[in-house]
Amino acid sequence: MTVRFALLGPVEVSADGRALDGLAPRHRAVLAYLLLHAGTVIGPDRLTTAMWADTPPDTSRAQIHAAVTAIRRVLRTAGTEDTLATRAAGYVVTPEAGTLDLAEFTRLTATAQRLAATDPRTAVDQLREALALWRGDALTGVNAAYARGTRARLEERRLAAVERLAELELALGRHDALVDELATWVAAYPLRERLVGQLMRALHAAGRQTDALAAARRYRDSLAELQGLDPGRAFLAVEQSILRGPEPEPVVTAETPPPGQSERAANFLPYDVADFTGRTVELDRLLTGPTPRICTIDGMAGVGKTALAVHAAHRLADRYPDGQLFVDLRAHTAGQPPVDAATALYTLLRQLGVAPDHIPLGESERSARWRAELARRCVLVVLDNAADTDHVRPLLPGVTDSLVLVTSRRRLVDLDSAHTLSIDVLPTPDAVALFTSIVGDRARASYAAVGEVLRMCGFLPLAVRIAAARLHHRPRWTVEHLADRLRDERRRLTELATAERGVAAAFTLSYQHLPPRQQRLFRLLGLLPGRDVDAHAAAALADADADDTDADLEHLLDAHMLAQHEPARYTFHDLLREHARATCAAQDTDDTRHAALTRLFDYYLRTAAAAIDVLYPDTRHRRPPVAPPAAGREFTTASAGAWLDAERANLAAVCARAADGDWPTHAANLATILYRYLYDNAHHADARDIYTAALAAGRRLGDRGAQSRSLADLGWLSFGQGAYRSAGDQFAQAVEHGRAAGDDVAEARAWHGLGSVHQQRRDPARASEHLTRAIELFRGRNDRFGEAVGLNTLGAVQAQAGQHPQAHDALHRALMLFREVGSPGGEADVLDNLGRAHRQRGAPAEAREHHRQALELYRRFGYRRGEARALNGLGDAAADVGDQAGAAEHHGDALAVARDVGDRLEQARAHEGLAYAHAGQAPAAARDNAEQALGLYAQLGEPEPGELRALLAHPPG
Repeated sequence: MTVRFALLGPVEVSADGRALDGLAPRHRAVLAYLLLHAGTVIGPDRLTTAMWADTPPDTSRAQIHAAVTAIRRVLRTAGTEDTLATRAAGYVVTPEAGTLDLAEFTRLTATAQRLAATDPRTAVDQLREALALWRGDALTGVNAAYARGTRARLEERRLAAVERLAELELALGRHDALVDELATWVAAYPLRERLVGQLMRALHAAGRQTDALAAARRYRDSLAELQGLDPGRAFLAVEQSILRGPEPEPVVTAETPPPGQSERAANFLPYDVADFTGRTVELDRLLTGPTPRICTIDGMAGVGKTALAVHAAHRLADRYPDGQLFVDLRAHTAGQPPVDAATALYTLLRQLGVAPDHIPLGESERSARWRAELARRCVLVVLDNAADTDHVRPLLPGVTDSLVLVTSRRRLVDLDSAHTLSIDVLPTPDAVALFTSIVGDRARASYAAVGEVLRMCGFLPLAVRIAAARLHHRPRWTVEHLADRLRDERRRLTELATAERGVAAAFTLSYQHLPPRQQRLFRLLGLLPGRDVDAHAAAALADADADDTDADLEHLLDAHMLAQHEPARYTFHDLLREHARATCAAQDTDDTRHAALTRLFDYYLRTAAAAIDVLYPDTRHRRPPVAPPAAGREFTTASAGAWLDAERANLAAVCARAADGDWPTHAANLATILYRYLYDNAHHADARDIYTAALAAGRRLGDRGAQSRSLADLGWLSFGQGAYRSAGDQFAQAVEHGRAAGDDVAEARAWHGLGSVHQQRRDPARASEHLTRAIELFRGRNDRFGEAVGLNTLGAVQAQAGQHPQAHDALHRALMLFREVGSPGGEADVLDNLGRAHRQRGAPAEAREHHRQALELYRRFGYRRGEARALNGLGDAAADVGDQAGAAEHHGDALAVARDVGDRLEQARAHEGLAYAHAGQAPAAARDNAEQALGLYAQLGEPEPGELRALLAHPPG
């Protein structure tokens, strides 16, 4: 069966030429994004952003998971399930060669490009084959956030191929056949200058000079009406050649720059740096499309605003024949005051050629004269380094054909009708190109070290230039030596400075222009342990009103002292973070910094406790008592989960900083509060960091109970990942610490963990002994949730041992207790174990129903680890009644979920179930799944099922 994937038209998966059903529009959007990045692992967060940009729904992760499951189901029907794989960091699609139309289009057009000079006829054939792959607009039917931009980029590649094809056909003398084809494309893209020029040449070569000139007139009129522009010089050359009579020689190209411009009498632009690099997207916005009258370019200090404005101005100079003017307003120039409007107007009027004795004295009169001069001229004006909107407003023209480019470190949001361009740091390829252009061969020989240097420069153009210049002027240095010097964060800003310029100096100028309250907030934000912050956390840090802090954060954002990657969350550029930290250390006392961090840690502790209480009210009694958060901060189930998801990395950083500093109790308590959330949602990496920090904090405090809780938390983390030996060691230590502390609940949790480890080792006697001890301790403390957990596990152990009456009693008592304390997660666990118990006693219908109920609860409350377990239970129940197709579907879904959450035991069970399900129809798949199951069981130290080994030894058929 030949399976193909299509993106160049409606998004489809087809087998043997027949489109496969089963994918809804959202599923196709996810599939298309994975195919666009074939071979690259795409994480859930990146997928979410691609689908919904900055406004994902609360159910975004569930929708992504549902889409991946649906895609797998379709691929499974086509026998190509391995095309979509789950990795630790996300999902990856790897279609076979020749099965993805976009990859084929890329291959064919590259081949044509290579053959164009030596074998143009074959190149034409390759391009026509490539264009035949298109079945309409790319990504038809996909409405995700990423689709519009991607569709435009793909269409640009299609048009470039059409233009290359036309050029080759014209060179081969096939103009007659080409006329109708080019006319169709020009009708669709009437402002595509190269296409129009090719149509004109084809018409002229076919003896249709009048039609060629008519096409030129239509283009000229449309360009003037829609964009207010004149055609380029190459187009004019083609038109003039047609007017002269012979077949035109000039070619309108997309790649060749126009000839050198003539010298202008009034060109005051600074020199354009020879090694200007990148900014392709920004330049495209400035150089193409409708031309605005005012364009503002804003960004943080050192990001290259002036370089971009000057480079664009030189590129645009031909369009403004009456001159190119420049004035530095010096809003952020060390040792010099800003240039006021009256002085700037005098400079601009003099650049226009107005005599000094004709320039009025007052600012308002000069502004009027300036507007009058521009009303009859077409000039380009660069107003560099503006402070704010008021600084430039008197310098703006009235009715004019001129263009004004304004650069500022602040977003000029009050300039009505201005075209705004906010620029960020350089993309990695552009930063590498800039660094290499300055350093030369040493950079080309040390690519990895170059990447490290650029990361430590934060890809900020000023920092990259300074680092490269230092290396360039020190021939004995290597790139690795420069990287070593930059690794010390305390010295990094010192290293990124020369005698005349420095990153820290640029940042200091921006800082000095802030009001005092915003300066204080900026400094304190440098203390943040995490990567970003919202207004509530920032207000706690600054001991300020949340609304005032929100306004200050927005002002810092407008001043490009902060960045924002998602609404209502603020972060630093790495170098600005270090500048804020250093400024805080220099200007604020130790007591001030300590008090600020204490307020921040109190905020996180209290807010996390409030969110967890909403999500897990059944275990509130186990968490340390914490004061409520600030008034007005209340959570629903959805908002509590969203807050924890958004703050998870910050909470881990807070825990580590608190444990290392003067707040070990905060670290220990925060870990205890977050346990259920981290475990239930399989946040393994953050959980390990938090529990390890909490254990260190407990040791610093000499608190044996805290150490017991942290060791048990680490034990359950190891247990969930199938590391039973480590889990057993951690639980045993937790028992000793809990007993020494006299903390019965901590000791009981540890005994329960030990019992669970022995359950997995198929040792029911020792498992029952440990679990019984745990249940007794929980009962002694009237911990009904703990008692229910212990009874649930004990019932599962008894069912495995064939003690069905005892298992039935323990599980139903657990179910009753979970319902009494209001624990839907615990209820789902019991229902899942009841399903297994019914299956073990030969009642598959009852087993299926209990697993179904468990799965419904797991999905309702987002407990994915339990979801994998329940799906495997449904697969086993289906196999018991001979429904191998249903078994394969359930085990396949379980495998996907288990991989997502890193549950190796459920992965092994899913592979085992798939091996049995495929045994009769697909022996190769059965063998592969059996081998994977046995490998996982061996890694886990689990006794391997003898039936699997027998299946490998004696495959069916």
